[in-house]
Amino acid sequence: MTATLAELTAALSRYEIHALLTSEVGGLVIEDVYHDSRNVAPGGLFCCVVGENHDGHDHAGDAVASGAVAVLTQRRMDLDVASLIVPDTRLAMPLVAAEVHEHPSRSLDVVGVTGTNGKTTTVHLIDAICRKARRASMTIGTLTGERTTPEAPDLQRMLRAAVDDDVKVVAMEVSSHAVSQHRVDALQVTVGVFTNLGQDHLDYHGTMENYFRAKAAFFNPERVRTAVVDVDGTYGRLLADAAPVEVRAISQRDLQIVEQSISHTTFVWQGREIRLPLGGDVNVRNAHAAAEVGQLLGFEPNEIVAGLNAADRLPGRFRPVENGAGLTVIVDYAHTPDALDRLLNTARELMNGRVRLVFGCGGDRDREKRPAMGAIAARGADDVIVTSDNPRGEDPAAIIDEIMAGMTVPPGRMVVDRRAAIEIALTEAQRGDIVLIAGKGHETTQTIGDQTVAFDDAAVAAEILADLA
Repeated sequence: MTATLAELTAALSRYEIHALLTSEVGGLVIEDVYHDSRNVAPGGLFCCVVGENHDGHDHAGDAVASGAVAVLTQRRMDLDVASLIVPDTRLAMPLVAAEVHEHPSRSLDVVGVTGTNGKTTTVHLIDAICRKARRASMTIGTLTGERTTPEAPDLQRMLRAAVDDDVKVVAMEVSSHAVSQHRVDALQVTVGVFTNLGQDHLDYHGTMENYFRAKAAFFNPERVRTAVVDVDGTYGRLLADAAPVEVRAISQRDLQIVEQSISHTTFVWQGREIRLPLGGDVNVRNAHAAAEVGQLLGFEPNEIVAGLNAADRLPGRFRPVENGAGLTVIVDYAHTPDALDRLLNTARELMNGRVRLVFGCGGDRDREKRPAMGAIAARGADDVIVTSDNPRGEDPAAIIDEIMAGMTVPPGRMVVDRRAAIEIALTEAQRGDIVLIAGKGHETTQTIGDQTVAFDDAAVAAEILADLA
């Protein structure tokens, strides 16, 4: 797919974005759009995005050297290629990317799932329904790329590839950052899903109100046709009342829970029994949302049930670690206060033994949630080992101190080395106990300072359990 600079200028004008083309090359053909100078290919348009840590204008020369034939910029630049000058490159970038790729989302059923927790699992379950019904589908999210939601040029390129591959449904995660940074502008969404809202990303949004506004802004009628909203939480109810689109409100009160275990949950949805091969109350909510989406996409009820019954387990989402030591060990991605609270409550509901928790918080991220998570851990677990997560540029011991500051009655201890912390918890556990290893979930690396080393919670736990057995 291609577009000329003149066509891109006209497209921006339709969106009321003034664009100035600095040379008489309106007929110049643009073959793709890029935001990272390292990935530019010949024939591309490079977008000079001004970010928190880097200014794309500083890398425009490198992009031109790699073959960029034009740049999207916020100021005049001394370059040997055409410049398309706009007031805000981040605002214009998704529009030109969609234009170059001929608005691929218009040829797809796009499902956008947003919320603090549950995005990855809900997307996975929607995909499972599609696969069982033999409707070609694709997922975009935490498990498929570096970012939960790709930057607009990458996203539009992926959607164009999906159309070319005859994909019919794309289920994607939509982060609050993506909405605020206009990554999902120019997207046509058949169904938008809101799962929940809990404390997270306040280092970026500042307040919960700003965080909620970013999530709610996704449900713009120019972008989203219909919304599925979980109204069991306060923010879900607020969104359902205020969203300017058609809303299908869902609540766990609409379901009948038949049986729950670590590995399965059986519940009744619209008179049909579903045996979901995932444990935990939160996964019932995710499955409920996926079922409602399936109905809105036109799937038959028996196809929806069959898809949810056949869903695969996701890495790091309430994932049991099989072992011969007679212990119940769960690896989960819970890295927010709300997610950790739900994880601990689920463990209490499903097991009678002691609940042992190993967790930490990431560095260079929302510091305000650390003491809150410490308080939740102290309240919900019988034994807590606070350890290192991905400390990044921070001192891991200092992060742990901030977590433990929230523990009014600390039931556990500090063990900075994550492997040692997991080993202590598993060694001390007795039959009937449940050991929860939280925070990193599916991640297979740990970032300490400027080094990224291999570390997989499930693999480490399995190795230790094999020795214990």
